Order: sequence, then structure tokens, then C-alpha cells
Amino acid sequence: MATPDPEPRHTPGLDRRGTLPDTGDTPPAEGGISGISHPEPEEVRRAWGRWPAVVIVLAAVAVSVMLIGMIVALSA
Repeated sequence: MATPDPEPRHTPGLDRRGTLPDTGDTPPAEGGISGISHPEPEEVRRAWGRWPAVVIVLAAVAVSVMLIGMIVALSA
């Protein structure tokens, strides 16, 4: 990106006095578009149902029982 020329005669958009006019070539400070460009997906109400939680708890209990059984069998 080139630095602007400080010479007022070469600066685009200035009036004869070397100042910016009221309505000039300067871009607006912000974009004129508000909002989002595409619709957002619906928010998930619940991440987990009842059955996946029950299956996970049962699997954890089963693994715990097997590990305890292996410890008891090895220590006997």
C-alpha cells in the first residue's frame, strides 16, 4: 500500500482550498449493511436425552465392576 501524497494538488477529493468538501469522495466510517448474511441454524434445546445418559452410566458401572473383579482375583 502506497503512502498518500502530502501535496494537496495531488490528493484526490479535495476542493480548491485543499480541504474536504461536505460531501466528498471519502468512504463512510461503517458499512451500510446490518444483520447477518444467512439465517442461523436453530439452537439445540437439549444436548443429551435420557437414554444416552443411562447407557453411559451403565457402561461406566460395568467397567468399574470388571476392574474391581480383576483386582480381587489378582489379590487372592
